[in-house]
Amino acid sequence: MDTEELTEAGRRLNSFAIHLLRAMRRVDAESGLTPARLSALSVLHFGGPRTLGRLARDEDVTSATMCRLVDALCELGLAERGPHPDHGGMVLVAATEKGNALMRAAAQRRIDLIARALHDLPASEQRLVLRASGPLGELEERVRQRVRPG
Repeated sequence: MDTEELTEAGRRLNSFAIHLLRAMRRVDAESGLTPARLSALSVLHFGGPRTLGRLARDEDVTSATMCRLVDALCELGLAERGPHPDHGGMVLVAATEKGNALMRAAAQRRIDLIARALHDLPASEQRLVLRASGPLGELEERVRQRVRPG
C-alpha cells in the first residue's frame, strides 16, 4: 500500500477508536465509578496488585492523584492496601473481590454491547471483523510500542 492509502486507513481507524471509546464511556458509566476510578481499578483487576507509584505511572497521573483515587476505591471496598511481600516498607494496592466483580461486570457489558452490534452485521461482514481482530491486535501493540516512554 502507498503512504496515502495508509494515511487514510489511519484516519478511519482513529475515527473508529474515538467513537468506540465514547460509546464505551457511556456503558462504563453504568459501573457507578468515575472514569479515573474505573481505569485505576481496571489496571488492578487485569494487571494485578502493584505499588501506588507503579499504579500512578501506569495511569500517567501523579502519586498524589493516585493516592486520592486509591483512597476512594478503598472507601468503596473495591481496593485494599497491604504490605509488599518482598519490601517491608512498601505497600501494594490490590482489587478486592468486590472490585473484581465490578470489573468483570463492566467488561461483560462492553463485550455484550460489541457482540450485539456484531450480530447486527451481515454474516460476510461478521467474518471480516473476526478475521481482522488478530491483525488489529498486532496493530494495537505496535502503536503502544511507539508511544511508550523511552
